[in-house]
Amino acid sequence: MLEMRKVCERCESSLSDDGPAVICSFECTFCAACGSEMSHRCPNCGGELVIRPRRLDS
Repeated sequence: MLEMRKVCERCESSLSDDGPAVICSFECTFCAACGSEMSHRCPNCGGELVIRPRRLDS
C-alpha cells in the first residue's frame, strides 16, 4: 500500500489523500505544481514523477 505523504518534499505545501500529487517509484512525493516545475523528474533519484493515485473514502 502506498504511503500517502501529507507534505510536498520541495515546497512543503499540504497534500490531501484525495488531492493531486506526483510520486516516483521510491514514493518521493511532490505537489503537482512542483512536479511540473521539475519537468516530472525526481530530484532525489532522477526517476519519472507520475500522478499519485487518489485515496477516496468509501
